[in-house]
Amino acid sequence: MDRAHAIAHLDALWQRGRDFLGTRYAIMGGAMTWVSERNLVSAISNAGGFGVIASGSMPPHILEAELKATRALTDAPFGVNLITLHPQLDQLIDVCLDLRMSHIVLAGGLPPGGALKKIRLGGAKAVCFAPAVALARKLVKSGADAIVIEGMEAGGHIGPVSTSVLAQEILPAITEVPVFVAGGIGRGQAMLGYLEMGASGVQLGTRFVCATESIAHPKFKLAFIRGAARDAVPSTQIDPRFPVIPVRALANEGTRKFMEMQRQVIERFNAGELDQKAAQLEIEHFWAGALRRAVIDGDVETGSVMAGQSVGMVTREEPTADIIRDFIDGALAALADRRHLSQG
Repeated sequence: MDRAHAIAHLDALWQRGRDFLGTRYAIMGGAMTWVSERNLVSAISNAGGFGVIASGSMPPHILEAELKATRALTDAPFGVNLITLHPQLDQLIDVCLDLRMSHIVLAGGLPPGGALKKIRLGGAKAVCFAPAVALARKLVKSGADAIVIEGMEAGGHIGPVSTSVLAQEILPAITEVPVFVAGGIGRGQAMLGYLEMGASGVQLGTRFVCATESIAHPKFKLAFIRGAARDAVPSTQIDPRFPVIPVRALANEGTRKFMEMQRQVIERFNAGELDQKAAQLEIEHFWAGALRRAVIDGDVETGSVMAGQSVGMVTREEPTADIIRDFIDGALAALADRRHLSQG
């Protein structure tokens, strides 16, 4: 298969995803708090992908400013990721709709009643994460326009199932809407494999951290460049009374401090100093500050260096366009190799 035919084949594989996103490539940028801001998001979109702003805990007025600043840097489509547990979710959706955002990604849990309907009535497309077939079906029935399935190989908050298993379970079952695959994808060859399994596109996070346009601290980027897949480990829950959503990050003093912090909070709860809700909040809030210290301040020793297992494939800092081109070239090379094998 020559390059022209390989490109045509790849375009056909992810045509549905390209049409849904309105982009040249059906490659979504993962919404990484403190990293996926105006500079990286616009760079992804300008390179033909689909950047996604990570709103994190932003209040509405800060999100509005960030979206406007991003739009000033790109004319290409981009989206915004909203956390479903945010206390001002309804107002954040209003901001997105007022600014005529085309795509809103809802993450962090099952969207509250009315959110999907409000997004769709407002003229935007709603994208939701689904960790299981049953939930994916429920979300589609509730009005989700697309689904993202993200395996435990991803960085940040993760579920218990691998990307490869989720893909095998969900891709054949959910055909009504586009499905994007995420988690542990570090090469174009892997991207091609999921597209051929039925994915409409992919979502990439870890590979973009060391993009030239990423504002992540140089020490944060260096930790990724030096990191290996086995260094990106999930956090551990030490008391079932206080469920902790696992967070995958590079092992450091911060991951050990999280264990100690849990013990201290639980001791205070047992002593009657905290009620269960307050104790749970203290545990959850640990990561927000720890992540900022690592990404922005460069504290990679005690901060949270959230990274997916594909971190071992991050070898240098390079422009966003080159990262996307590397994925495309990897997929095309895999298609060309098949042709050579069939002729051998």
